[in-house]
Amino acid sequence: QVQLVESGGGLVQAGGSLRLSCAASGRTLGTSAMAWFRQAPGKEREFVAAINWRGASTDYADSVKGRFIISRDNAKNTVYLRMSSLKPEDTAVYYCAARPLYESTRVADFFTSWGQGTQVTVSS
Repeated sequence: QVQLVESGGGLVQAGGSLRLSCAASGRTLGTSAMAWFRQAPGKEREFVAAINWRGASTDYADSVKGRFIISRDNAKNTVYLRMSSLKPEDTAVYYCAARPLYESTRVADFFTSWGQGTQVTVSS
């Protein structure tokens, strides 16, 4: 089982940027698809972005497409989420997740390892 730790969250004004990191330990991420999900207060967890094992394929929720970029550095066992043009509706706890298969998915139930989450708050 891989352990995931997110970092980089914080408070930012609307229009600002943040970069989240997800560092893995216990097992290499090199053969795992990765994704970011988020959960806002009172709402269900939702898919944000995903990347396949080599970083050659990415997928984004419509709500973040063009503003967020997911990337990975397998040598550092780390996945990133670059968030730009942030909006108050992006406020949520952001979670990274790993799936021990090459290709990713938007379905949270198919991910087997999760981080503890990092809070992102966007003020208007």
